[in-house]
Amino acid sequence: MGPWLDILRRHRVVRASAAAIFLYGFAGAATSPYQSLIAIRELGMSDSAYAALSLASSLAYVGMAVAVGMISDRYRSYRRPLIFVTGFGILGYGMVWAFPSVPTFALATLLPLALFHSTNSMLFGNVRAASDRFDPEEARISNALMRMMISLSWVVMPGAVGLLLAGRQSMIAAYLIAALVAASILLVVTFWLEPETPPKAVAEILPEGELAPQPVARPAALQDLALVLQPGLLLRVLGVALISQMLHINSAVLPLIVTGSAHGQPEDVGFLVGLVAVLEVIFMIFWARATRSLALTHALLICAVLYLGYLAGIALANAPWQVYLASLLAGFAAAGMISLPISYLLDLIKDRPGLSASLIAVNMFAGGGLSAGVFALGTSFGGYGTAAVLSGFAGCAGAALLIGLERKAA
Repeated sequence: MGPWLDILRRHRVVRASAAAIFLYGFAGAATSPYQSLIAIRELGMSDSAYAALSLASSLAYVGMAVAVGMISDRYRSYRRPLIFVTGFGILGYGMVWAFPSVPTFALATLLPLALFHSTNSMLFGNVRAASDRFDPEEARISNALMRMMISLSWVVMPGAVGLLLAGRQSMIAAYLIAALVAASILLVVTFWLEPETPPKAVAEILPEGELAPQPVARPAALQDLALVLQPGLLLRVLGVALISQMLHINSAVLPLIVTGSAHGQPEDVGFLVGLVAVLEVIFMIFWARATRSLALTHALLICAVLYLGYLAGIALANAPWQVYLASLLAGFAAAGMISLPISYLLDLIKDRPGLSASLIAVNMFAGGGLSAGVFALGTSFGGYGTAAVLSGFAGCAGAALLIGLERKAA
């Protein structure tokens, strides 16, 4: 862990971004494990309506994240867009807590929270822009460190929220906790990230002998969009999204299986998520080292197959202890499924930090859209367990697609 801590000591941008993304993980960890439970069980949404909302919110999220990423690259600014988007977390989470209803939940999910979640990709883009002056090992560790901070936040928060709200008829107070955390993110981004200085420009000598900066050439917006829409790039994003949709499906079905066929309690959901997060932190270091000698795409295939085993395990569970046992496998596999795709995506458009980071959002959208379809299909044919297993097979197919694409490109 020495080099990891050394990077935090030496680089303020990494320290501040790591703190902000740790808090961002707190906000997600406070609400995501209970989101489907609140929407379907408390507010009365149907399974199909929840699936449709998940798809629509993913579309809103990716559109906003790509737009913010393009603007950040165009103006070489990441701090100011981050200040803008983090403020919407306070609004979105606060709306759901203050006015709990299906319309409010849907509105908050589609607008302010969709914009707030671009904080995730923007923080990665901020670090990626700074890591151009790092050596390759520092850059690799910085990306893994950022993702590890999110997992660290999930170690504590889901279980803490589960304990705090245990025995209550409603879990809606989780959204109040998330709103307070979003306010903390805004403070960190505003007061800890270094103010940006305009990029050095090519200069010309004026007659008086003074230096006058020339405008920095900025890529046209359509050129940026063309980069994202390249067929080869989109196929790679699709492969990653097929893997990522397993995590989306797990977030949706885990609380429903635990409190349903596994006969557990809502607080078990928080404990399970925390358990997996602890294992993720431990094994992220393993996967970061493993990919020095193992192809990243092959590592993703191993993770997908193992996660399929986990999803099959919870699909068959009829007691809480069985879900806990299966979660040990989930922690090892999810560590790679969460951290490895980020490095893979960030390398697809290397000279556009904001745009390349927005591919994380594109992946989340595609993963969310695919998971919505898998959720709707699986639940219509056989219930939550069927959706979980179907998701696992789709994830393995995505990993195989990536291997095929990279082999063809070699």
